[in-house]
Amino acid sequence: MNIYKEIECALSDFIDVCILAKTQIELSDIEMIHLDAPHSPTSIAKGKMAAYIFSFNDEILKIGIVGAKSNARFLSQHYNPNSSQSNLAKSILNDNQFPARISDSEIKDWIKNNCCRINILISEDKGMHLIRLLEAFLHLRFAPRYER
Repeated sequence: MNIYKEIECALSDFIDVCILAKTQIELSDIEMIHLDAPHSPTSIAKGKMAAYIFSFNDEILKIGIVGAKSNARFLSQHYNPNSSQSNLAKSILNDNQFPARISDSEIKDWIKNNCCRINILISEDKGMHLIRLLEAFLHLRFAPRYER
């Protein structure tokens, strides 16, 4: 099964988790945007919070979330190893067992050219508790390489 189908299936199951948590959300409230490699990051849509997933060769590398006012994190921090304490670029560069050897100067373009990204957008009025629950659910479901 391809990674997009697996995530679509997970989102459907997440709706069941929300029902158990007595939280009102429907599949139609969730927008999933596929950015195949090569990709160009985009800003988070106004009024939205997001979960994002980076993958390489059908392995999920990183899953994270942002609130509606965290555009820098959403747009650029994961492509620059010096931008924050924890980001995809830094994780790849520090991973001695990663299947590709990439330099600091190449990492930004390498991620854009070789990694797929999936953005999952939900209205901010659903609340950060919901997006945090989604992140935890996706971590448990997919065990990303840099979240173990």
